[in-house]
Amino acid sequence: TEPVSSECLGNLLRIMLSAEYFENKYLSLSVVDQSGTAWELDEAMAAQCGYTVTYSTWGSIEFRASALSCHSHLEKDVFTVTIQIKASPTSDMSNATIHLKSASCHHGPWSPRELICGSNYMEVSLRREVPQTIKDFVQDEPEDWALIFPEAKAEEASIWQIVFHQPEEKRALLVSNAWSAGYGLNTTDSRVLLRVPFTAAQVQLVKDQGITFSVLRSSTFYKYQWVILMVDTAVACPVDGVDYANKTITWTFPKYIPPLSAGVTSFKDVLVEAGVDLHKLSAKEMASRKYMLLNELNAITMKIPVGAEGGYYKTSVSNGQLGAKYSINLFLEHQWEDNKWGLTKHTIIKEIETPFEKAEVAITNNLNLSARLMNVTVGTFLPDVELVNLTIEGVAVAVPEAVQHGYLIHRTRYTNGSKAYIIQVPLDVPSVKKEYMREAMRAYTLNVTLTFITHPSSETFVIPVIALSAVKDAVLPSARGFCDGRNLHLIISHGNVDQNWLPFISDWHLTPEGAQKYNYSLRDNGTHLAISVPFLSSHVNYEGFHTSAIKASFYLTLKDGVTLARRRDFSISCIFSPSELIQCLPNGTVIITAIKLVGDEDLDTALLVLRDRQCKPSLVTEKTATFKFNVNTCGTSRKFNSTTMTYENEVLYFRPGNDTPIYQLKFLCSYAVDQRVDVRYESKNPPPSIKPEFGCLALSLKLLKEKSYSEAYQESEYPVVKYLREALYFEVELLQPKDARLDLNLDDCWATNSQSQDSLPQWHILIHGCENNKDSYRTVFHKVNYSPRVKFPQHLKRFEVRMFAFVQGTSLLQE
Repeated sequence: TEPVSSECLGNLLRIMLSAEYFENKYLSLSVVDQSGTAWELDEAMAAQCGYTVTYSTWGSIEFRASALSCHSHLEKDVFTVTIQIKASPTSDMSNATIHLKSASCHHGPWSPRELICGSNYMEVSLRREVPQTIKDFVQDEPEDWALIFPEAKAEEASIWQIVFHQPEEKRALLVSNAWSAGYGLNTTDSRVLLRVPFTAAQVQLVKDQGITFSVLRSSTFYKYQWVILMVDTAVACPVDGVDYANKTITWTFPKYIPPLSAGVTSFKDVLVEAGVDLHKLSAKEMASRKYMLLNELNAITMKIPVGAEGGYYKTSVSNGQLGAKYSINLFLEHQWEDNKWGLTKHTIIKEIETPFEKAEVAITNNLNLSARLMNVTVGTFLPDVELVNLTIEGVAVAVPEAVQHGYLIHRTRYTNGSKAYIIQVPLDVPSVKKEYMREAMRAYTLNVTLTFITHPSSETFVIPVIALSAVKDAVLPSARGFCDGRNLHLIISHGNVDQNWLPFISDWHLTPEGAQKYNYSLRDNGTHLAISVPFLSSHVNYEGFHTSAIKASFYLTLKDGVTLARRRDFSISCIFSPSELIQCLPNGTVIITAIKLVGDEDLDTALLVLRDRQCKPSLVTEKTATFKFNVNTCGTSRKFNSTTMTYENEVLYFRPGNDTPIYQLKFLCSYAVDQRVDVRYESKNPPPSIKPEFGCLALSLKLLKEKSYSEAYQESEYPVVKYLREALYFEVELLQPKDARLDLNLDDCWATNSQSQDSLPQWHILIHGCENNKDSYRTVFHKVNYSPRVKFPQHLKRFEVRMFAFVQGTSLLQE
């Protein structure tokens, strides 16, 4: 397609600028006169000189010029117009490219009176009549018009002044003043022309036959040789007369317009023709488009279905709402004869636009699951719409910059000229909200606001886009748990849905501050959430109690951080020894903790007592009661045999007014009896002897990382993963008492497959202080030397064991 093309339409020339070629460019139009001077075009100059610039179908720019425009070059029956187009990528018109377009057209035979009603001006041109007596007159001396009428030009034929007929007065303007007021005046060898902008001060609005007209009544005086002649240059153009009903445009135009018929006594229709875009249509063409042209007695009526061929829809915005208007550029030519003017040709160019009609925008989301890509199609839109920016999480982002946020914008065009925008967004960009739905489903929500602009009106509107995709890709958090002698541990591996989930124990939100208050451990490294609670704590449930075991459970719930909806439940249950509940101290003090089992919710731990009901708990929680007393008090009984002294008591719970306990926890403490042996001495310096004594020892067993025994594994690093036959370095230490006279000796050491030291199977590592002869990889002892960390080497034993696993046949035994 050429960037600039032209077309001749009777007494009008049309030049079209390609919308595609000049897209996204700033334009400046100028008209070039015969001397080559370019006159930049603006609205006032266009109306005064007979030019019209319109944006026609979907962005194409159209320039129209009258045959008698200011800068037309007339030669016989041909008029030539030259325009200059500057196109620049920037508004300051720098680096502009210049296009020159010159076009010539043949104009048809002139009627005695021709009237044109354009979109921005009215024009009347009249045949210049010169009486025969003046034509035959011969002047002896050159005339000097400047002496008589200084305002009159010295040319042979020129307009001198124009008189406006207004209801209150007549007003005369000389040519220079009329030109300054915006009027266009011109004479040729055969015609006198007056061009009037619709905005001119002397234009009146007159209503006739229900139709409003813009009217200018005037007489134009022009000079011919030495004579002043006058012509009636009245002009009238319809302003309204358009109705919209039942999806039909009805345009009514009266035949007889009083300002144009002054002094007329006879009237005869000669021709009525109509068309679109200045192209006349035959009756057959009109019928194919469902147009109707009615030539009635007093009026001409044209009916056009909304949306019919020849018009086009353009985008419109009303109160921020997107809509459309149907636009069609009709023209009507009416020729008649009367007894005053002879033949008059009246051409009306009427740009009709229907009222605003709201439009809905389709938004389609097509998920590309394999590429994890949301494809959102927004539209369709008319070609005069352009996407300029996106608002992502409250920040406006221009279309070229959207790719930096992970957004790819594509524009697709359809064969009918409309277009749509496709937004491609990866599911994993931060601005796409992710929300867990159910089972393995996640909801991905794209929430972005698109801002559009219309051309050439520069109206803006926004379209919120909310696209939802459900994807089966949720990874739920999982957990593993274990127990040591005193604590329950729960380690939760995060999934991809629980970033905003919160840990709850029942309805209590477990925070780091709350965990510290209860002496719990709560750690989150981003991939794992680790929770440790003591066996005796307020949030452990005791679900079974036997003489050899207590079943304790810890329950944790993950809830949605916004809605607090229950998302995931975890628990860990372990068997603890009842010995964890009691301490028998060497000085005869007993500390016993009674626990409330699940199902005993109505039991008040504060009301628990010992056999002597005056002995009440010293520490009470919702689920435990702790007593501290001496074996000689609180109704404690005792039994004696040759080696031990056993003390026995009970924790009891009585309902008010009832002497039969509904809760009974029996416990006992056994102490070894001191044995004395008489020894005869036969030497004055006998060797030292070892006597059995009653005492309390504190020992520790540690797993070290290296043979240097410099760093032990911490509690948070368990369980430790090792390969088979990899060395394990153990250290046993006597912590209390710190007595240099004591030596630590190991007797038996064995490994089990569970936390319980009595469970089976078992494998002996040391037997009576020696390595196990049946072991393929025997235990290796390491010497302990004095160091800043080791004050008493005799209090430590170090040995090395090769990693092994319990098997049964060819199967690995697991707990």
